[in-house]
Amino acid sequence: MENFTKEIAGRTMNFETGSLARQAHGSVVVRYGDTTLLVTATVSREPREGADFLPLTVDYEERLYAVGKIPGGFIKREGRPTEKAILACRLTDRPLRPLFPKGFRHSIHIVATVLSVDQDHPPEVMAINGASAALSISKIPFLGPIAAVEVALVDEEIIINPNQEESEKSSLDLVVAGTRDAVMMVEAGASEVSEEKVLDAIMMGHEEIKNIIKLQEEMIDQVGTDKMIFEEPEEGKDLEEAVNKFASGKIEEVLEIKDKAEKEDKVEELKKEAIKYFEETFPEQERQIASQIEKFHKEKVRERIIKEAIRPDGRKPEEIRPILSQVAFLPRAHGSGLFTRGQTQVLTVCTLGALGDVQILDGLGIEEFKKFMHHYNFPPFSVGESGFMRGPGRREIGHGALAEKAIYPLLPDNEEFPYTIRLVSEVLESNGSTSMGSVCSSSMALMDAGVPVRKNVAGIAMGLVQEEDEAVILSDIQGVEDFFGDMDFKVAGTREGITALQMDIKVKGLSREVLEKALVEAKKGYLYIMDKMEEAISEPRPEVSPYAPRIFTMQIHPDKIRDVIGPGGKIINKIVEETGVKIDIEPDGKIYIAAVEEEGGNKAREMIERLTADVEPGKEYLGKVTRVEKYGAFVEVLPGKEGLVHISQLARDRVGKTEDVVNVGDEVLVKVLDIDDRGRINLSRKAALKDGREGEDSNDESSSGRPPDKSKSQRRERK
Repeated sequence: MENFTKEIAGRTMNFETGSLARQAHGSVVVRYGDTTLLVTATVSREPREGADFLPLTVDYEERLYAVGKIPGGFIKREGRPTEKAILACRLTDRPLRPLFPKGFRHSIHIVATVLSVDQDHPPEVMAINGASAALSISKIPFLGPIAAVEVALVDEEIIINPNQEESEKSSLDLVVAGTRDAVMMVEAGASEVSEEKVLDAIMMGHEEIKNIIKLQEEMIDQVGTDKMIFEEPEEGKDLEEAVNKFASGKIEEVLEIKDKAEKEDKVEELKKEAIKYFEETFPEQERQIASQIEKFHKEKVRERIIKEAIRPDGRKPEEIRPILSQVAFLPRAHGSGLFTRGQTQVLTVCTLGALGDVQILDGLGIEEFKKFMHHYNFPPFSVGESGFMRGPGRREIGHGALAEKAIYPLLPDNEEFPYTIRLVSEVLESNGSTSMGSVCSSSMALMDAGVPVRKNVAGIAMGLVQEEDEAVILSDIQGVEDFFGDMDFKVAGTREGITALQMDIKVKGLSREVLEKALVEAKKGYLYIMDKMEEAISEPRPEVSPYAPRIFTMQIHPDKIRDVIGPGGKIINKIVEETGVKIDIEPDGKIYIAAVEEEGGNKAREMIERLTADVEPGKEYLGKVTRVEKYGAFVEVLPGKEGLVHISQLARDRVGKTEDVVNVGDEVLVKVLDIDDRGRINLSRKAALKDGREGEDSNDESSSGRPPDKSKSQRRERK
């Protein structure tokens, strides 16, 4: 076993290789604190046939034994990846993917298995470092190494790789990954942090990244193996020149088309035309001809942006597409927002539920549930295609999580708004940054539902085209600009600061000045979009939707919880059955009653108040006789609380038999005499009758000893 260590952010980071998973082409055990991962990298012997992309797969395998848990559910073993695991896969994939040789088509598989977790050292970031180390010492061609760190902002102080306590206090949760020379990826959630602070955090994180890269370079020098022989495929110069000459005049027509679908159709027509034209000159090279048409199209799009500042749809670099905002689109939904920007359209629906509707989490983190969820759906029809509708893929989960991160800081807390909130963003049309479109529609849907969010939040996607020393920042990029550009930079925020940020860079280096300019232009862009959103709705509705449940809150002593629940849940189930409400009880005695009808909520609250009320000495109660004995009657004065009316306290005159005065089921007015040290309640009917009722009781028992008219007596007591 070879062992390599270095101090990173004041703690020891350790890479081990040579002892585990030795048949993998690269295998590294990463240790940071007590967090331990095994990360492996393997590559196929032959290229994947017919692939025109890099077949890279990253799997992040959570093992619940890493935190001393047994999986929940019936099967008791880990199943499909959790959302957090899928997000970790994407986090690892994004900075690695641009660093493989162009044209490499061998299948690459990276597996990060989490073996042990110390909550002060999150494993997700360590997976990136381990993947880079495993690739770097393997035979797989890789233009790394890269590294990653987490950055926090606590009391305006930037902290690298914060511990759990610091993370909880932080107003910034940022992950930055990069090479020695450049930042490659940024992922962040923030509580309205300024652009300058975010930029400082990125740059400071990049400085620490260089230390982790030094550690990997030591590994490469000592245990690295020779890379497999691979030469980047080059299209023949003859074919390239011939195709470019053929397409030169025709591609200008494509550049003038502004509609996405029409442009794509025209490019496909041009490919077919070129393949047919060159079928004798370049036989059996259809794929190369089509590829060269795409390459030539890309070159012309970029050239036009750099030289003429004209984008594929005719806009200027800073220009944003037309925007249409609408709320209350769905009449029965609790809240809905429809956001259209150019050919991107997202409908978000807000649903409010009881606190018991939270999502239960079964993962490696300390979170056990979520009361705010944002789900994102991307059906094939949104891009004019047919396809299969299955469960959400990694892309849908990633985009949904980014929008969730952008909105979360603006939500009210439990005390102010005790609801579970679910947002579902349906992408109806896509041509650039549907994730930021879902941020905008979600913000409007929350306000439409009456959720007291502090302010609106909007998002925008920025792009970059860079050639040598020239760089053009593009606002509100569309799909082709993302595909042909050098940066995908998504920013969401309020008027005060950033709430979410995601950046993927495809070029080797990006200066601080360019990043700063992109952030400045992004804020201008999303504030312009916010103005358009606020034409539809600028503040939350004063009340929640009439179709949403009403939440009634009450506080009881924790010792009274058992009285509300009852044996086996008997009492609480009875309340729910009679009133049609949902009831959630917190360990501290706080009770949340969710009711669609206000009457049901009030009734449930009254029932609980009676269940948890204390019997007070000297107070009178209208109770029900539950048991009759020789020595007196037991009367239930409050639900679950009964006391004894001794036979001597049943009436003003002497009583021979208890049944002469009361029977089981009778309602009687009683007064609490006292509660003894064993909690037994002593009651008196005689005292209640004396308190202003002597005349009323004159017929309770006749001189002849006849039993009183109980029905008449009961009517008087009710009155």
